[in-house]
Amino acid sequence: MIYSVMLLMSFLFTPAPKSDVPKTIYEFKVEDLSGGKIDFAQFKGKKILIVNTASKCGYTPQYEGLEKLSKKYKGKLVIVGFPANNFGSQEPGTNGEIEQFCLKNYGVSFPMAAKISVKGDDTHDIYLWLTKKIYNGVMDSEVKWNFQKYLLDEKGHLVEMYPSSVKPDDAKLIAAIEKK
Repeated sequence: MIYSVMLLMSFLFTPAPKSDVPKTIYEFKVEDLSGGKIDFAQFKGKKILIVNTASKCGYTPQYEGLEKLSKKYKGKLVIVGFPANNFGSQEPGTNGEIEQFCLKNYGVSFPMAAKISVKGDDTHDIYLWLTKKIYNGVMDSEVKWNFQKYLLDEKGHLVEMYPSSVKPDDAKLIAAIEKK
């Protein structure tokens, strides 16, 4: 009886999906660090690695590995960084400051989106799509820290989520990128 009531309560209080969240990754257009646009439709036919980033995090040196990955798999993989200040206020800078930091310290040449929120009440729609099965059709996940990674295949389908501890040169990630 208690289980039935709990099940009914969870059904009644589960929020309905937002109707304005795009159905595919290719429908997203996001602002970049310099005020331009990143149109995900231009990435059709390539794998996409989406990473939430921060400039003052223990994982920040992963920028170097991400840049190497971006260059090694150019034409096959696109990395898109999403600066976020959700964890320990480790991304306090403005978009301009973040852009300068990434360029000066790591030579980042892959697309970097404008700073967003990746969790909480103000979660950006692209992260709702990445973290909710009702949108991505594959899995639910939670962004637990900076430099968590989401890999999508050449058709825009979510393949896997990798926690922050998985470095850009990790064998599991490389194998997934190289998989046909």
